[in-house]
Amino acid sequence: MNILVTGGTVFVSKYIANYFKNNNEVFVLNRNTKKQLDGVHLIEADRHNLGNILKEYNFDVVLDICAYTGEDVSDLTDALPDGVKDYILISSSAVYPETNVQPFTEEQEIGSNSIWGNYGTNKIEAEKILPSRMPAAYILRPPYLYGPMQNVYREPFVFECALSNRVFYIPKDGTMKMQFFHVEDLCRVIAKIIETHPDYHIINVGNKNLVNINEFVSLCYKVVGKELKIVNVYNHENQRDYFSFHDYEYYLDVTKQNELIDNTKDLEDGLRESFEWYIKHSEEVSRKNYIDFIESHKGLWQ
Repeated sequence: MNILVTGGTVFVSKYIANYFKNNNEVFVLNRNTKKQLDGVHLIEADRHNLGNILKEYNFDVVLDICAYTGEDVSDLTDALPDGVKDYILISSSAVYPETNVQPFTEEQEIGSNSIWGNYGTNKIEAEKILPSRMPAAYILRPPYLYGPMQNVYREPFVFECALSNRVFYIPKDGTMKMQFFHVEDLCRVIAKIIETHPDYHIINVGNKNLVNINEFVSLCYKVVGKELKIVNVYNHENQRDYFSFHDYEYYLDVTKQNELIDNTKDLEDGLRESFEWYIKHSEEVSRKNYIDFIESHKGLWQ
């Protein structure tokens, strides 16, 4: 197949392009400001100023990984050539308001979420405009994505603390639960959609089982091979000052996903893969100042 991937240079879009290039002709659409993958075809352009650039191509599938707004979707779909058979948009669990009953299901109303702010409402606009442009398109809503090529300072932050033998500062009692999904499993779902074309077109994706903060951090230290020592932080309101996840527990119902793939990668195995990539590519991670903040406050938390 000829597959167009938007992006192709950072984490999810890069992993997806790399995954599908082995048995397909993969084209990546980006502005060529970062290093490109080997084995893919670069279309150097801004998705908001495409003109007729894409009209000369013949795409079977469009994997839109980088659409964050309605305009992102409309500008790309306006520029696509005729004959695109499948269009899959990677949206987000951020489209569900925190007031919805959990676990969140695809049938629930979507709306503003105070945790995610504009990111969530922009994704909603992208979702809403897509069916009018590509009626047969699919929309995937993941929770926290992880795995090799992870440039977001989530598990890499914990790896970095472990490698430095740092005490880890856990928000409150560490029992807040989180839902993860490995990028390879995301690719497996995409491949199955292209193969089978399920009747449902909006699909939550994610691991069936949640883990709490304590379990997640312990697994990260385990794959690094370091002993974990913790301090629980009860007297600081905003855990995002020193920890890489919001103080927000939510859960996606992934029944529809499980009709497509019958298993997901074990979290420990997936974190080990992420760590192996991090060791070789730590310079590609977008760091935040969590450690500096911890150093300036830890005296108050001991």
